[in-house]
Amino acid sequence: MSETFLVLGATGKTGRRVADRLREAGKNVRAASRSGETRFDWQDESTWAAALDGVHAVYLVAPTVPSQAWAVVPPFVRQAVAAGVRRLVLLSARGIDAAGDEKFLTSERAVQGSGAEWTILRPTWFAQNFSEAFFLPQILEGVLAVPTGEGKEPFIDVEDIADVAVAALTEDHHAGKVYELSGPEALTFGEAAGKIAAVLGREIRFVDLDGEAFLKGSVEAGVPEEHAGVLLGLFTAIRNGFDAHLSTGVRDALGREPRSFDAYARAAAAAGAWAGQAR
Repeated sequence: MSETFLVLGATGKTGRRVADRLREAGKNVRAASRSGETRFDWQDESTWAAALDGVHAVYLVAPTVPSQAWAVVPPFVRQAVAAGVRRLVLLSARGIDAAGDEKFLTSERAVQGSGAEWTILRPTWFAQNFSEAFFLPQILEGVLAVPTGEGKEPFIDVEDIADVAVAALTEDHHAGKVYELSGPEALTFGEAAGKIAAVLGREIRFVDLDGEAFLKGSVEAGVPEEHAGVLLGLFTAIRNGFDAHLSTGVRDALGREPRSFDAYARAAAAAGAWAGQAR
């Protein structure tokens, strides 16, 4: 009987790409999300058993808010291993060990102590945040406003994350490894906006927000306060230069260099990611 791969967050940026690649490789895929082929809800444990039934390996995308991950990831991992899961590949984040909040490490420690084979992916900020939700409305408006100043970030193409995830799910030699994943160059948010603007042939202006103004505006827009606080902490780390360094995880896992931001911008534009008009 062929092995079954459970992909959590299968409608998200990384999950849908991981699921597509596994299918293209002829694998049996169970795509799970709150609105996907297989219903899975972190806040509804009754959905976990059916998703895990007969599964060999899991691509695990945990809740992004630390207090939620703290509550649900350890029991899910225990249930997964009890159900027969042999391999876990966790999407984490680079710099998580330096964040100063033990809750950030909950998911990683649960996976590492599970008894299953595990691989942890720690990517930088996604390049696709500019073209798939998150910053997309601002790019279409022509004004990118974030509290990052001149801090730099080596944005990673999500296609690279998906390639590494599939390798870790399907190949044996990635077990027990933590891959820190970044793009090949560090850019300010203003430089990233400029590269997208050059591809599109129109102006995209960068505005450096005050941190407190960002937090207040996010909460007023309906972002949960804890989530907004996490985002501000991440932006502040970028502003202070803590995330500007490059990582070798893509090369270590795949034997090739990561895709550049320029290549990402050209591909996203060609696919119509920014086809909407600025208002």
